[in-house]
Amino acid sequence: MDLGLKDRVYVVTGASRGLGHACARALVAEGAKVVLSSRDEKAVAAAAEALGPGAVGVPLDNADPDAAERLIGTARERFGRFDGTLVSVGGPPPGSALDNTDEQWRAAFESVFLGAVRLARASAAALAETGEGGAIGLVLSGSVYEPLPGLTISNGLRPGLAGFAASLADEVGPRGVRVVGLLPGRIDTDRIRELDALGGDPAASRAAAEQRVPLGRYGTPEEFGTAAAFLLSPAASYITGVMVPIDGGSRAGF
Repeated sequence: MDLGLKDRVYVVTGASRGLGHACARALVAEGAKVVLSSRDEKAVAAAAEALGPGAVGVPLDNADPDAAERLIGTARERFGRFDGTLVSVGGPPPGSALDNTDEQWRAAFESVFLGAVRLARASAAALAETGEGGAIGLVLSGSVYEPLPGLTISNGLRPGLAGFAASLADEVGPRGVRVVGLLPGRIDTDRIRELDALGGDPAASRAAAEQRVPLGRYGTPEEFGTAAAFLLSPAASYITGVMVPIDGGSRAGF
């Protein structure tokens, strides 16, 4: 199946590793060009180099108010066009409702929430003005639908981003811009391994989590990246305003 991604240009944040990098890798494999961002200058440079000449790395934090302008500008200057954005960011710190500090909430709000809103809003405006439309994806979490134990900040912020994404999709749909939320379940990344280790027995935590996944295993970053590439591509041109679980069937609701 041809996804229609050849020579299209996407911004992918949080892309030096994990889900963001898997998405960038899948886009490049389908012929797209990508602008990667990460707070770690060396890591994002290495990630871009590994992807080849169709990728360029930009060191910045999603919380930077100028992030969107820099990333979209880099896409146009380096590759001559801009077709969409995938907003991925490292998960906020774990903790309980009583224990997470004000500073943890503020930092997560700036990076996870407001940074994503700025990037999506600026991307939508840039895509609408071209007259050709495009796609915006936000990597969220299953906490959009139900709270996850020990991840109170994520439980507080992700549902709000889902609401923002749905509102944005309604507003910019008439101008050909699509907006989707991607809800990863237990995907085998460093982040999930860190969460599995919180209880002191990572192997036992993983085994218990796998029993709750109908497919009986954790997903791979490659599986997530492939799904993301499809949703950002012209092949998904009639999909917008939805939250798409990529979780091996873990979500029980319809």
